[in-house]
Amino acid sequence: MSKLLSQYDSLVDFNQKSLLVSAISIGFNPLFWNIVARQEYKNKVLTKLFGGDSRRGCYFLAVVIFSLGIFRDALYERALRDQPAHPLLQTKASTYAALSLIAAGNVLVLSSMWALGVTGTYLGDYFGILMNDRVTSFPFNVTDSPMYYGSTLSFFGTALWFGKPAGVLLTIQILAVYLIALRFEE
Repeated sequence: MSKLLSQYDSLVDFNQKSLLVSAISIGFNPLFWNIVARQEYKNKVLTKLFGGDSRRGCYFLAVVIFSLGIFRDALYERALRDQPAHPLLQTKASTYAALSLIAAGNVLVLSSMWALGVTGTYLGDYFGILMNDRVTSFPFNVTDSPMYYGSTLSFFGTALWFGKPAGVLLTIQILAVYLIALRFEE
């Protein structure tokens, strides 16, 4: 068994603190926004904090979620930089795949943000801010969760761009966390 684990040590350096910190931030973000959103829905915590103005509460949460996402992304990049690369992930084919995944992921994320607007993107429904109609145009005609799947594609592309197996491992965690979050959100 130890021989099997030692094979993976050359792929992923589990002793790097940055890997653990990145993994924690990946798990924290959806947990945080789901807890805050449920508190808002049940108790109107942020709406009360902003003097009864649900829009201001939603915009505040949007800034917090966006900022946490930027911080998580920086931690992810730091973790990748501290990890060993693998030659199979450093080929031209891997680079082209990385660019394609990042582009596709960003198209899904940005187009869904465009279609939903700020309050649709950042949990406005928990604040009682509802859209007139369900969005069924692109990218929602491709997937019901373009932000989660687009983000996952971008993280996977970034792992390939850096040629780091640890990034692939963290991307699997990201997908798992998003799939769990979807069970609570739908």
